[in-house]
This record gives sequence, C-alpha cells and structure tokens, in this order.
Amino acid sequence: MSARTRSVLATVWRQVPFFVWLVALWMLLWGQFTALALVTGIAVAVFATRVFRLPPVELSGRVNPWWLVVFIVEFLWALVRGALTVAWQSVAPRHPGTAIIAVQMRTDDDLIMTHVAVTASLIPGSLLIDSDREQRVLYVHVIGVRTDADVEAQRRDISRWEARIVRALGSRAQVDAVRGVIS
Repeated sequence: MSARTRSVLATVWRQVPFFVWLVALWMLLWGQFTALALVTGIAVAVFATRVFRLPPVELSGRVNPWWLVVFIVEFLWALVRGALTVAWQSVAPRHPGTAIIAVQMRTDDDLIMTHVAVTASLIPGSLLIDSDREQRVLYVHVIGVRTDADVEAQRRDISRWEARIVRALGSRAQVDAVRGVIS
C-alpha cells in the first residue's frame, strides 16, 4: 500500500465519527430509527460532506469514560437546576438581571470550543450569542445576575464546562491546560 493511499485512508477514518454523527442527527431530526431513515441519512451525509467542504477536524483520539459519565450527570443536573431557576425567575417579584459575558477559553481547539458553546446554550438561563475563534472567546448572554460576583460565577461555570469536556474528550495537552479549573 502506497503512502498516498495510507494517507487517504487515514483521513477518511478520522472523518468516520463525524459522518456517523451526521447520520444520527438526521435520524434524530426525523424522530425515526428505521432502515429508510438510515439510508436517507447516509445519502444526506454524503451530500453534505461533498458539497460543503469543511476542513478536517482532528479528534484527540482519547475518550475518558469516567469523565464522560461525570460530564453527562453534571449536565443533566444543570439542565434540571437551570430549568427550575428560570421558572422561579419568571414568577419571582424581582426582575432577574441579565448580562453578556466574555469567557476566555483555555484550549485552542475548535471542537472543544463548539462543545462548550453548545453546552452553555443548552442549559436554561444562558445562550451563546457570539464567538471569536481567533481570540478563543465565547460571548454568552446569561440571566439571573445582579452583581459582578454573579458575572464571575457564570464565567467560572462556563470555564468548568470546558474543563469537564476536555477531561472527557481532550488530549493530554488540553487536560494540562485546564488542570487548574476546579470542576
């Protein structure tokens, strides 16, 4: 096998997880896990990956099952807590304060930044409004803040989400970069 063939196969192999994710996303969007949804999902994934050429995303190749479970449990807890908090704020007599905060990412990885942005947006009470890829900054709109201490607490929470995601999916160098963040 030639070096060029090995290189092409390695590139294709690295893209398999994203291809599988596109097919799964298609099936989730349709709410069907049938053979027809699988076939149409594959067709859409092939079309999307051929028409919309994106640069290949390099995975770290490392998944820590323990930290992945910790992330999932803490994420589910944050969903419940966030929903209850937002529900309380909607009926509370005092109007909750809002803020747009900038959160500096510690890692230099587009995939990790995307995971953090999606996680922050899925938790009720916060929403990603912009990201600066070059500076590695996420801008997040949050509710329920009244003081500078509340803003800093929200910023720390998002930094903790980055640390959790990196511990679950990041490379060794990324784990070292977030080591000081308490989860």
